[in-house]
Amino acid sequence: MGSRDSTFSLDDICLGVFDCPHSTPQLSDEGPFMVRTQDIRGGYFDTSSAVRVDEEVYAERTKRVEPTSGDVLFSREGTYFGDAAEVPSGIRVCLGQRMVLIRPDPEKIRSSYLRMQINSAEFQSMLRQFRDGTVAERLNLPVIRSLQLKVPSLSEQDFIVKNISSIERKIELNRQINTTFEAMAQALFKSWFVDFDPVIDNALAAGNEIPAELAARAKRRAQVAQSTASEQTHTLPAAIRQQFPDRFVFTETMGWVPEGWEAVSLEDVVELIGGGTPKTTTEEYWGGDIPWFSVVDAPAKSDVFVLKTEKNITELGLSNCSTKLLPEGTTIISARGTVGKCALVGKAMAMNQSCYGIRGKSGIADYYVYYTILLRVSDLQQRGHGSVFNTITRDTFKSILTPRCPASLTAIFHTQIGDSFSRIRANNHQNDSLAHLRDTLLPKLLSGQLRIPDAQAAVDEAMAET
Repeated sequence: MGSRDSTFSLDDICLGVFDCPHSTPQLSDEGPFMVRTQDIRGGYFDTSSAVRVDEEVYAERTKRVEPTSGDVLFSREGTYFGDAAEVPSGIRVCLGQRMVLIRPDPEKIRSSYLRMQINSAEFQSMLRQFRDGTVAERLNLPVIRSLQLKVPSLSEQDFIVKNISSIERKIELNRQINTTFEAMAQALFKSWFVDFDPVIDNALAAGNEIPAELAARAKRRAQVAQSTASEQTHTLPAAIRQQFPDRFVFTETMGWVPEGWEAVSLEDVVELIGGGTPKTTTEEYWGGDIPWFSVVDAPAKSDVFVLKTEKNITELGLSNCSTKLLPEGTTIISARGTVGKCALVGKAMAMNQSCYGIRGKSGIADYYVYYTILLRVSDLQQRGHGSVFNTITRDTFKSILTPRCPASLTAIFHTQIGDSFSRIRANNHQNDSLAHLRDTLLPKLLSGQLRIPDAQAAVDEAMAET
């Protein structure tokens, strides 16, 4: 379309910029996805925790514009202000609140190039100069349409997209691997501590009574055992299996639980740690070496660990506010605004007052705490039937029940999923390095500072190292 130095407004290069409906829709268990600002992560639409709407709601929310592959989703307001992702092919989506749809003109700009430009460090820095709200960063449609960006020729866009996309494909592959490992870890937690499969197996082997509520699952377990080879490879090693009881007892608060396990509140098994914010007007408190977590830093569910944060504080900032230094392995949950985002601390860090740090009491292991909290938050949100939970308080933890098992069993679980979580953490580190390369290459490619052979060599070297 132009030279590397040519700049155009979004209005010049797009077929339209469309706002979202402003109503709050009823959610559904099935149907098309509704894209919210928190679902745009790292340049992609993250479906792992996305919500859905039924066909009637979808039809209503797409009257103005129906998103299609090649459109770009853009967050115009709030915690995830300014993030962009392309509409994935093969799935239907509609816009949630505070979202905007940008439809590029294919004769002027590639959708992938537009998404990369919007997410670039240079463009993001420019975006944050615009504030038309007193509480949160927010852009109105006229401002969005007037935003300027560099638009070289289509052939140059294609070259830039090709080189950056090769890095992004590797990042996405790592994310897919993380998704597999995280799903395996979560499935093991559910089997042991929610469905009580090892207890059922032990009870069947001992000939003990199975509660009626668990009879159907026990029948399936027995059928699997009968159809499996004599070694019964579906069961646990004997040393682990022996850590589980072989019968159930009834409790008034939670129904049937494994013998020896207590039905207690979450407050009985975890310690809550509050956060805080150093005074923002004191420069000496900011820009140090201590990561400072807020909800914007929450990783995608499959990535589990938070390793770096948007803002850092100094030792002086840490000592002059209510935040604490959370040790590696602490679970963090966002408790206000965007509620229920969970992460495991990958390195020592502080956090703001809108979050809780959570540690296990009496030797309860870190990974067990993480999945216990993740599971209970999900249950709480499901019971709300799509309602918005503005705050999680300490009383919330008192109100949620969980079966308390021996701390030694939580340590075994921690060890069992340790290799999977180590792989996830390693992939996250690699993705950080790849993202840094991408963010370094893009402005050089846009400016012409990096020529084609040099850019290709840099990408090839990075791919060889990973």
